[in-house]
Amino acid sequence: MNKKKLLPVEIVFHPSWWNKHTGITFDEDFFYHPLKRVEVERRMEKELYDRFGEFGIGEDRDQNLPIVGAVHNAAGYILSEMLGCEIRYADNQAPQVVSPKREDFNIDVDGAMNTFPMKRLYRLIDALKARFGYVCGDINWQGVLNVALDLRGEGMLTDMVLRVEESEKYFRDIASVIQQFVRFVYGQTSTTSISVNRIVKHLNSAVFLHSECTHTLISEDLYEAFLLPVDLQWSKTLYPFGIHYCGSDPHRYVDCFATIPNLTFLDLGWGGDVKCLREKLPNTFFSIRLDPVTIHDTSNAQLESIIRKLVSDSGNPILTGVCCINMDGNTDDSKIRTIYQTAETVRKEYSL
Repeated sequence: MNKKKLLPVEIVFHPSWWNKHTGITFDEDFFYHPLKRVEVERRMEKELYDRFGEFGIGEDRDQNLPIVGAVHNAAGYILSEMLGCEIRYADNQAPQVVSPKREDFNIDVDGAMNTFPMKRLYRLIDALKARFGYVCGDINWQGVLNVALDLRGEGMLTDMVLRVEESEKYFRDIASVIQQFVRFVYGQTSTTSISVNRIVKHLNSAVFLHSECTHTLISEDLYEAFLLPVDLQWSKTLYPFGIHYCGSDPHRYVDCFATIPNLTFLDLGWGGDVKCLREKLPNTFFSIRLDPVTIHDTSNAQLESIIRKLVSDSGNPILTGVCCINMDGNTDDSKIRTIYQTAETVRKEYSL
């Protein structure tokens, strides 16, 4: 961790916030029209600078950057689309994945990178490169169980118990497609996970951040049997490796996480036992998530107290960051300033 980035903070606003305050719409063109990609990301940077520029936000407001994915949004959908899900777009929402509720376990591993969603992405990249000579940013690559549930629906959970061998192969095939996609994006931009959690851009190396949002739905035993093997492999082949766990119970998996060699980064959800996690993961960077609903319901003084406690529980400010994802259109700007101001105060205290 670079010392000047002690206790980094990142806020990601929900599309409803952007739509309400800037009129930006999140239609298909937002994601795939090359000129709109560049224009809207610059508008977003400018809006952030105008509101919160004193905290160093919006530094790219005067640049036209050829960003391939929505790095100011939490939008994981493309892997699910590549493998057969329908995607619906809305003006003030992230793309919605519609599950086909597939009954089969067939994944076209060899053909996934030649599907329509990928061909559309190739065209976007080619257009941006033709104009700017390069591309930057990245695209949320979701996670193995996330994608499996998108494809098969809740039946995937019972299949892990009743159809063990088929489920194991299904996960391996999905992991193979994800790995192809991640390596492709990294080869284009040298990053993969800013679009998963912007905190990773503050680290010295580009982290590969595996989204495990849906692991709140399974037991530790099922994780260990079906999905931990993927994380163990990726910790060696996609390094530095991290886990995005936005659920409220990441501590349930602490013993499993502790077996992953060089787990560089853990994005841990609101409600997680930070002390417990730190005891077993002393060398892992923690991105501690604040809860948008709680932020709405607390005073600025209470919010400062919450942040201070979480940072203290982490036990190592050099290996700690603070984030909040999907703040909606009703979020008071004062809450955002409180988050950044508290982090700045704590940085100074730890630097004494």
